[in-house]
Amino acid sequence: MTTKKKRFRAFDPDPDRPERCCDMPHCREPAGYKAPKSPTKLNEYYWFCFDHIKEYNKNWDFCKGMTPAQIEQQLRSASVWDKPSWKLGQLGKADLLQEQFFKDSLGIFSKHSGFNTRKHSQPTPKSAPTELKDSLKILGLTWPISLQDLKKRYTSLARQYHPDSNGGDSQSEEQFKTINAAYSQVRTHLINSVEI
Repeated sequence: MTTKKKRFRAFDPDPDRPERCCDMPHCREPAGYKAPKSPTKLNEYYWFCFDHIKEYNKNWDFCKGMTPAQIEQQLRSASVWDKPSWKLGQLGKADLLQEQFFKDSLGIFSKHSGFNTRKHSQPTPKSAPTELKDSLKILGLTWPISLQDLKKRYTSLARQYHPDSNGGDSQSEEQFKTINAAYSQVRTHLINSVEI
């Protein structure tokens, strides 16, 4: 048969209490309850008897002597368990929101002022790569071009030449296929050029 470990109630004396008297002057009762010495010394304790711990706790004011700004700072610090925290993008680097740290394939972050798809990527050549010249001509674009500009232009041309918009016209259908092929080639080149 195993014996159960005794569970202490909240108001029972501390089972690890030292053999000493209460820290209240002139009190000779055994000390059984610990209390922090001050808000700045929470790991240093007084030891009191039951009557004096009640009195000490009743008069305890953690914020005593603090200014409103210090109280606000304490509340903010306590909300993150007194661990340091930073705003997004400020962990020792000012430019974490850059495409060299992650690939934004869907263009979700491209409108953010801190996001720059060209910074830290390979320098863009001043003239278009030879393999893209025909595709850029078909799309009516000039080099250099961003992925967002390419998508805007493609959307515009797709609306104009899509077979459904032209009553199934075979000439529009062929033009649409040519536009799709050109768009795919330029898009693939742009995506591969910013990958790390």
